[in-house]
Amino acid sequence: MTIHDLIKAALKEDMPFGDVTTESLAVKPKIGEAILKAKQDLVLSGSTAFEQTLLLLEPNVKIKWLFEEGDLVYKDQTICSIEGDLIQILKAERVALNFLGLLSGIATLTRKYVKAVEGTRCKILDTRKTTPLFRELEKRAVVHGGGMNHRFNLSDAILIKDNHITLMGGITEAVTRTRQHTNLPIEVEASTIEQVKEAIGLRVDRILLDNMNNETLKEARQLVPDFVKTEASGNMNLERVGGVAAIGIDFISVGALTHSAPCADVSLLFDWGN
Repeated sequence: MTIHDLIKAALKEDMPFGDVTTESLAVKPKIGEAILKAKQDLVLSGSTAFEQTLLLLEPNVKIKWLFEEGDLVYKDQTICSIEGDLIQILKAERVALNFLGLLSGIATLTRKYVKAVEGTRCKILDTRKTTPLFRELEKRAVVHGGGMNHRFNLSDAILIKDNHITLMGGITEAVTRTRQHTNLPIEVEASTIEQVKEAIGLRVDRILLDNMNNETLKEARQLVPDFVKTEASGNMNLERVGGVAAIGIDFISVGALTHSAPCADVSLLFDWGN
């Protein structure tokens, strides 16, 4: 499903049989202006989805963006100005704001995590814990916030997790079988020091240190040679990631970036000229 298809489906969801309130007013097209305003400090993301939503209902709309995606916008600043048929823009308002609020919220939260590990070599990664069908938009929002994308989907990269390990009877068996069928880099999840040592011995490309406390992470990091990248995951929050990054971990993956980011507060203000 393309972003265009997603927007069409969202508008259909919101107006399966039209906007009965606005249409019952039986008013003629009204050319006018509106502004999109930030009601909090935020990192902008979702402007493309916002614009395409308006264009689907008002093909002649003109939008002047005052910020680019990834820019920091302060509370009460105008994000863009809009000119067109305000009747059609009113119909598209909620869906357009839903896209922009959701994605700016992800970008804003991501920026906080990136700031928390500033000064270290550690990079903040997202996960596949995304809203179904919104993955492309949400992962792009993470990038706008300064984070990095982990694998986009199950077709992108090898990540041998606990269930794969249990299925095969151990890390060595899982890695050996995988190497018989692919030349792709291999990442392995490890939840104990013993598993870390086993993965190191197999010379995997990256070890996912899962649900370890900071003391165990330190011990694991001291064991892992430089040719193996380290990634920490599980119970990561803003208060903790700085300390984890200081251990020397290469990556921290945070599911909360996409599954728990609060929606950014934005408002579309119409000038009806009354």
